[in-house]
Order: sequence, then structure tokens, then C-alpha cells
Amino acid sequence: MSTVQSSTDPLAAYKSGSSSSSGSKSSGSSTTASDMQTTFLKLLTTQLQNQDPLNPMDNAQMTSQLAQINTVSGIEKLNTTMAQMMSAFTDAQGVQSAALLGKNVLTSGNTLALGENGGLAGIELGSAADKVVVNIKDSTGQVVATEELGANSAGSFAFIWDGKGADGTALPQGSYTFDVTASKSGSAVKATALQLGTVTALVRTSTGFNLDLGSQQVSFSDVRQIL
Repeated sequence: MSTVQSSTDPLAAYKSGSSSSSGSKSSGSSTTASDMQTTFLKLLTTQLQNQDPLNPMDNAQMTSQLAQINTVSGIEKLNTTMAQMMSAFTDAQGVQSAALLGKNVLTSGNTLALGENGGLAGIELGSAADKVVVNIKDSTGQVVATEELGANSAGSFAFIWDGKGADGTALPQGSYTFDVTASKSGSAVKATALQLGTVTALVRTSTGFNLDLGSQQVSFSDVRQIL
């Protein structure tokens, strides 16, 4: 596992415009298609040697049997090729994931950390919306601030909360949660909350590499935006 320590303030980096947008080998089975083909040819030869001269084996039947054994051989070769491709894909995924070490990313989640410079989180919209509203809640679930983000196009985007409550006073630094609603011409638009995380390590799993964000592990495909 590779690790990295990052002291960069993700919110400060975002405000300054800093952004950027080996697998295991599969083993073959104990009985390969080659072994099966050899056995088949031995049986076929024996059958031909002991067939009744007055009632020989039908040519169509022999052709059918040969076609079947060739099909088995082809399937095994295809499986071997697919296993090699999956191994190469896993290796490539590891290289891509390594480039994210120390990066700040947005993934599904509704946690919003408030620091001295404010709080940074994100939203993913299923389609364009002319109204996006974020409700920020404290540890008791009480809404302490509401942010009107206006119109936004489909896709993911980040937003900054200044850390002020509904009455304009600064709230204590710490962990908050938020939910988001979006609509267009009065009709609801699918909106997903995205939380900020810093990639601190890569963890190999049976299906590839996961990104360790400290509080959780996510797959490479779960990343919605790199900041």
C-alpha cells in the first residue's frame, strides 16, 4: 500500500484555482482443452480402428465431434485472453489511481467539514436545473444555513460555504452535513450530495484498487470530480 501525507488546505487550493481534472494472474484449469483434444483424438482413433467395416462411422457425426472439440479449445483460448486483458486493466487502473495520491476528490456523501476558510463540498445533477438549494445541518440535524446556488448545468460541481449561519453569524468549525434539492420549471431534478476527501493511500482488492480517503475507501469509478 502506498501512502502520502498532505498538508495542503483543500479549500485554499480550490480557491486559488488549483485543479486537475498489478493484478493477480488467473491460473488455468487442471484439464486443458489441449488435454481434452488429445484424449478425444485417441478415442476417435480407437473407434475408427474398431468400427464395423459393414457399418462405418457416419462422416457427419465425425465432423460434428471435431467441431465440438474445436469449440472447447476456442473457448479456453478466449478465456485465457480475457484473463490477460483483465490483468492489464488492473495494472493500468493502479497507475491511474497512483496519480491521485494527495489529490482532493469529490465522492458521494453528505459530510461537510467547516474550517477557518469555510467549507467545500459538491453536487451532481442528473440534468440541468434552474434552482439548486443546499440545507446545511449541525450534529443534531438542525438546519443552520441555507445556500441558494441558482441555475447549474447537468454534471458535478463544487460549492463553498462561508461558514455563516442563517442569521449571518460565524458558526463553529467542525463537521456538518447537508442535503440538496434541485428543480427546473417547478419539476424536481435528481441531485446527489458530494463530499470532499483527500486520497491518502491505494488499497488493492480482488477487483482492483480502492482509494483510501481516511474515513472511507472508494473505487476509482466513484470519483465524481478531482480538485
